[in-house]
Amino acid sequence: MAERPKKTFLYLNRKAPYGTIYALESLEVVLIGAAFEQDVSLAFLDDGVFQIVEGQDASALGMKNFSKTYRALGDFEVRKLYVERESLAERGLSEADLMPIMWEDEDEDYAEKPSIRLVDRSEMTRLIGAADVVLSF
Repeated sequence: MAERPKKTFLYLNRKAPYGTIYALESLEVVLIGAAFEQDVSLAFLDDGVFQIVEGQDASALGMKNFSKTYRALGDFEVRKLYVERESLAERGLSEADLMPIMWEDEDEDYAEKPSIRLVDRSEMTRLIGAADVVLSF
């Protein structure tokens, strides 16, 4: 029996990290999918870019800061995080405001490589269209 090709899953993160359950739910579903060896990618656009901003402090909201969990994604072989350049700019942010999220390349003596890739809006549209499954949070 021939092995079926893996479907590609793209998780769209459009909401701010706190105030709703969307960001945390997305992260949990991504980790579950990765544990089952799905081909998982994340896209951050609109207010979703705030999910991976460095130095978050949710204590004033009485919520747990889960943002550090994004740094573990490489351990689950989630290596493709796309951030829409225009969404960053519209919110007064730049790539320098984002937390470093890395993965280790076993083929290159475990060299750390960045998972975040900035893309423009047209490239984001292409990525969404190319995915087999798109889940929006």
